[in-house]
Amino acid sequence: MVPSPQKVKDALHERLLGHLTHPDPAYQALLQEYPSRGGKTLRGLLVVYAGLAHGATLEASLWAGTALELFQNWVLIHDDIEDGSEERRGRPALHRLYPMPLALNAGDALHGEMWGLLIRGLKEGLLGPEVLAEFHQVVHRTAYGQHLDLLWTLSGRLDLTPEDYLHLVAHKAAYYTAVAPLRLGALLSGKTPPALYEEAGLKLGIAFQIMDDVLNLEGDQAYGKELAGDLYEGKRTLILIRYLQEASPGERTRAEALLRLPREAKPEAEVRWLWQNLLVSGAVAWAKEEAKRLAQEGLGALIPYLDTLPGREATSHLQNLFTALVERRA
Repeated sequence: MVPSPQKVKDALHERLLGHLTHPDPAYQALLQEYPSRGGKTLRGLLVVYAGLAHGATLEASLWAGTALELFQNWVLIHDDIEDGSEERRGRPALHRLYPMPLALNAGDALHGEMWGLLIRGLKEGLLGPEVLAEFHQVVHRTAYGQHLDLLWTLSGRLDLTPEDYLHLVAHKAAYYTAVAPLRLGALLSGKTPPALYEEAGLKLGIAFQIMDDVLNLEGDQAYGKELAGDLYEGKRTLILIRYLQEASPGERTRAEALLRLPREAKPEAEVRWLWQNLLVSGAVAWAKEEAKRLAQEGLGALIPYLDTLPGREATSHLQNLFTALVERRA
């Protein structure tokens, strides 16, 4: 019998925290800070149900799902430091709670624990080397996407197109959010992932990220991150790119001057001006339509293939999770 999403989530959370114990309680508190805050555990859930849908064992699927959640947590620690973020999962970012070098070191430690968990799985015969190779691909792709994101902000580049955004997000967020779980599910069962998984997964992952950008402007307390944080951090979102393309010369000049300032120098009144302009400009509505189109294309291509997999009950959960993913219900 396939366990429910809540049972899988609880199992992933228990394994994640259990893997981050240490005899030094202060150090353990640092390592467990982000995982203990909960979160959606979305990527781990996708891995588990993708594995079960392809015929992998529950133990192997949970092992790989826990490893991807470790990836998610150490990447968030580093991302928050690099972006100067204020909040994560409804609480201050780790580098706001602790001195930045300690937060950075905790992220490094979680990165190492991810590889340690994968190596143990390999030695115990739960995971094959191709699973570890996929995790290397996850790190490789995500790091390049983060490089582009940081480079555009640090260099003050604003002459970007929607295609530039799609290229960045395909690497930074979409691959590890939607493509990797599908590929890992196949690899865990000894199968070769079809090319469809990357093609459809990228569309679903990009749709997810676009809606995350929308929530950064329209979200409520349940969002868990600083509202308008993308503007303070100078993120080149699809919404912002569209707005700059459509804005009057005066508005564009004013917005670009604000975006080139470091976070600490951005006047709150100017950030609020740009925030409101984005909301009323039509750029948000346009971005939502782009996300909807990508989600429909991705799901339309993926679901017929998933219906051919042997684990029917797990496949049903997997489809529901992907639908919730793009609708931002997960």
